[in-house]
Amino acid sequence: MDNNITIAVDAMGGDGSPKKILEGINEHNKKSKNVKYLIFGDKNIIDTYIPKSLNKSCYKIIHTKNKVEGKDTPLEAAKRGKDTSMWLSIESVKERKADIVISAGNTGALLVISKLNLKMIENIDKPALSALWPNKTGMSVVLDLGANIECNEKNLIDFSIMGASLFKSLYPNEKAKVALLNIGSEEMKGNEVLKNTYQKMNEIKSSQFNFEGFIEGNDLMNGNVNVIVSDGFTGNVALKTAEGTANFITNELKKMFNNNFLGKLSGLINYLNLKSFKKRLDPRLYNGAIFIGLDSPVVKSHGSTDYIGFSNSLSVCEKIVRGDLINKIKGNIYSEN
Repeated sequence: MDNNITIAVDAMGGDGSPKKILEGINEHNKKSKNVKYLIFGDKNIIDTYIPKSLNKSCYKIIHTKNKVEGKDTPLEAAKRGKDTSMWLSIESVKERKADIVISAGNTGALLVISKLNLKMIENIDKPALSALWPNKTGMSVVLDLGANIECNEKNLIDFSIMGASLFKSLYPNEKAKVALLNIGSEEMKGNEVLKNTYQKMNEIKSSQFNFEGFIEGNDLMNGNVNVIVSDGFTGNVALKTAEGTANFITNELKKMFNNNFLGKLSGLINYLNLKSFKKRLDPRLYNGAIFIGLDSPVVKSHGSTDYIGFSNSLSVCEKIVRGDLINKIKGNIYSEN
């Protein structure tokens, strides 16, 4: 594979854009080599925020005044026109001018416009929205996180194969261990779709991953598995619950250690431990949801993240391309189906 990669960037989506987008590109560029950025958006605005330290040879601005608004419905965004920064950035991947596309804009619009522009990988019926979650021993890939409310057995098997392929692209030296999210770990628990999927997954003899059975919500972060599969409804609820719990814990700890003199003293004594704990739960480190199942990868950065979070999502983009995700999925789907 060519060592040079090109990332298409929708610079106009999300809070604080394009300033944070351009600062994120600059931050990512400091630690990455052989990466070029196609930046889509209003050139007049972008030029005012381009960091002086960003090498001019590493980026190109594609000018368009129009953009998808955060309040747009997916249908409104699709109808808004083919000259929005989101549409054009996705189109550049379709035309092979870029290897991957990223946007911090409207999630629903990004999914719909991506499906309008990009083909599905053969033998995959539905794409899935996946993301990285921390666990006790490292990181897990979790999918689907909201793209598909209802799924059948084939969808969940496809998600398992795609999730394992994504994990191996990001962490090539680790073994993918897949589990189905369920209300219990016993084989007889869950609805018919889950029980049937369990049986079919046990029949798959894959060299790409180990199937570990069912996993319950309270075990998601114990590190025993690293690819967690569910339908989009369940996955989205689990994601929001985990995010809310992490925010609750960090906010309560902050209040406790700032509440009085003893709290402040305790916080000072435990400063290094608290700093490490806070960093472990920092959502910016895990920024970047991946829309997989299409024949080109699409990454969604959280709209409210800052430039550090966006820089980290660009690192995810780079790992996906260098890890040859799409060809991994194609090879695994064809061999397992």
